[in-house]
Amino acid sequence: MTGLLEQPKTDSAPQLSLPMAQRQARLRPIETDGVPALLAERVTKRFVVGRKRKPVVAVNDVSLRIPRGEIYGILGANGSGKSTLIRLVSTLLTLDAGRVEVFGHDIEREEMAVKRVINRVSVDAAFFKKLSPHENLTYAARLYGMDAGQAKRDAIEILARLGIGEKRLSRPLEQMSRGMQQKVAIARALLTSPTLLLLDEPTTGLDPRSKLDVQAFIEELRDTHDATIVLTTHDLDEAERLCDRIAVINDGRVVVEDTPDALKAKVAAERGLAPTLESAFMTYTGKSLDDDLGDDDKDDDDE
Repeated sequence: MTGLLEQPKTDSAPQLSLPMAQRQARLRPIETDGVPALLAERVTKRFVVGRKRKPVVAVNDVSLRIPRGEIYGILGANGSGKSTLIRLVSTLLTLDAGRVEVFGHDIEREEMAVKRVINRVSVDAAFFKKLSPHENLTYAARLYGMDAGQAKRDAIEILARLGIGEKRLSRPLEQMSRGMQQKVAIARALLTSPTLLLLDEPTTGLDPRSKLDVQAFIEELRDTHDATIVLTTHDLDEAERLCDRIAVINDGRVVVEDTPDALKAKVAAERGLAPTLESAFMTYTGKSLDDDLGDDDKDDDDE
């Protein structure tokens, strides 16, 4: 398996972002033998909520094809179904209809094969709060059967690249800020060398400095590693900065999909609106990203 950490070692630590000329010249996402990194076909998920046991469709007939090497953004308001879709792909929820493949592996028939090549970071990462960042990463490495010595070296390297120095490696996570904890969650995901990384609102609630650090690291993964990244967000600037393509999801459905520049150009040409992602989002969904749906309209797994 080609992993994030299986790269040639250099004498100096890699920079968090490449010069603009190098970024523009990077290879476009490719599919190996025609197999996409992620394929979702007519995916549907329902929940039964409320006293009346009313069924709510959280993900409604969603189809996606994401080639290897792409950062694919899923942009939606609270309660739109973003997190439910990520949980389905990561095998944490079962499908009601449709199918999903990760590098050609069906998530239902080949669940263990899928789990070996993915990892997920959510907005509410779970840890052993009494343990240190290093202890949490060591535990994760053991679960994946990694060599202890190599895992220790990789953990120190990844944490350092995210701004967590050796002095903080032994401090309990409960004594760390929300931003630091989220960086540890990302480091833990990267330690297992996923080729598909699912980032479910990874910068929500972070302070501006921590958010920029995490975004810069995501850019590094795109530019220098063999990783495909699916990013859910309701941060328009983040989506525009990081994503090669964006799917806008509304009430569980994908209502439009394109590059950030193409989405902006469409609303400018077709509607005469300002060429911004905000204009595009409001045009295709009829709502603001800050809109909260009522309890009856939200699935209990979404944000």
